[in-house]
Amino acid sequence: MTSNQTADRSSRSVCDPAELRGLFLFEKLTDEQLAWLCADGRIETIEPGLVFREGDPATCLYVLMDGELVLTKQSSGAEIELVRTEHRGAYAGAWMSYIGDKVEQTYSGTMQVTRPSRFYVLDAEVFSRMMREWFPMAVHLLEGVFFGNRNTNARIGERERLLALGSLSAGLTHELNNPAAAAVRATSGLRERVAGMRHKLAMMADGKFDPASLGALVRLQEEAAAQVAKAPELTPMEAADREDMLGEWLEEHGIIDGWNLAPNFVQAGFDTDWLERVAATLDGAPEQVFQGAIRWLNYTIETELLMNEIADSTTRISSLVGAAKQYSQMDRAPFQVVDIHDLLDSTLVMLSRKIGDGVRVVKEYDRTLPRVPCYAAELNQVWTNLIDNAVYAMNGAGTLTIRTRHENDCAVVEIGDTGPGIAPEARNRIFEPFFTTKPMGEGTGLGLDISFRIVVNKHNGDIRVDSEPGDTRFTVWLPLRRPEQEPVTATDTEGQS
Repeated sequence: MTSNQTADRSSRSVCDPAELRGLFLFEKLTDEQLAWLCADGRIETIEPGLVFREGDPATCLYVLMDGELVLTKQSSGAEIELVRTEHRGAYAGAWMSYIGDKVEQTYSGTMQVTRPSRFYVLDAEVFSRMMREWFPMAVHLLEGVFFGNRNTNARIGERERLLALGSLSAGLTHELNNPAAAAVRATSGLRERVAGMRHKLAMMADGKFDPASLGALVRLQEEAAAQVAKAPELTPMEAADREDMLGEWLEEHGIIDGWNLAPNFVQAGFDTDWLERVAATLDGAPEQVFQGAIRWLNYTIETELLMNEIADSTTRISSLVGAAKQYSQMDRAPFQVVDIHDLLDSTLVMLSRKIGDGVRVVKEYDRTLPRVPCYAAELNQVWTNLIDNAVYAMNGAGTLTIRTRHENDCAVVEIGDTGPGIAPEARNRIFEPFFTTKPMGEGTGLGLDISFRIVVNKHNGDIRVDSEPGDTRFTVWLPLRRPEQEPVTATDTEGQS
């Protein structure tokens, strides 16, 4: 509703300075100042209905004289009632106009009246001029408090992000070190096996294998290499039984250190029947040739296993780097339309070391959920704070559950833990800045405050907590509409980064 539409259902009356003095806002003003207020402002009686809407340009300051006003704010597509009052002197509207164009001058909420109500109304520009002329020192102090708090919160928030990044970087370094070290070890082992194969190849070149046996051995080598890729998964008991059988077979056939070779053949999926085929292929060959053939095949198996280990390690490194890029949103636009599950998964990867082996992670994703318009990197910070708190609450042992669903044109993300829960007296304060239930030195009390501001202020969403012993759930609602109010479909921006 515009100011003209409000005027259409309001009527004006004479402003009485004595009546203004009866309002707590004006009780200390001089007669001259009260006369000025009456001359530059106006008394309006407004019929029931909307007075101003959240987000519209803030044009007037309203001070209630008689009646009832209701202030509401949008949250997750719903109108949340903040204040309902009949208190004379209650004010709303353009009360921050004294700061001028240093901040966006829009209504921070929606105001309605429930019955015909009288207001003292002052235009924003007039109110701003009045404040600066009458209370210049107060204006400077208020500006200092406003911008000082904003800058302080920004700097503390940045420090919180850097602390989290440092912790995540340490975890990522650890996660990268494991596959990197495995790849280095496997490469060193592969070099030794290839050297051994060259030695056996020289033996073969000396003519110790007849052409038929050599051809059959090469075919067995190719079969061994192919078998490694499709080796079955064995239980520890099954593997141990097979190693015993293969070790006995190799020892019976005079293979030196056969017990050391048996695990490789078992890991590749071979049994005594396959070794019998090798023996039949080399039937009648000297013992030295049979020994060389078995070791040649063992080198083949080992090189395949080592190359698989290198491939797995480098793939793991690539996945970790990809998750880090997804988490940090490196080289991506701040605001984009994303699959929320990609953000959650990348955060879980980044926090995997902190989560540890004692916490079971359960993911209940609604894969039909449309892509979400959001500031992706900042949402990852929200997921980090919520998951980190959940893991801390469980003290390294329990179940972390992450659910997603579609509700009321919002994407809903629920992060739950099986910790002891949040005490009732703390539940209403956990989103306050600097409030923490952690011991001194273990928490800044800013993680949930930052998360609240990212979800509510930056995304027009909502975040709530439900908690009882063994079941604490933080639920985040994110609107599925862009600022221009276009609906986001399941295939929207498909393929975009």
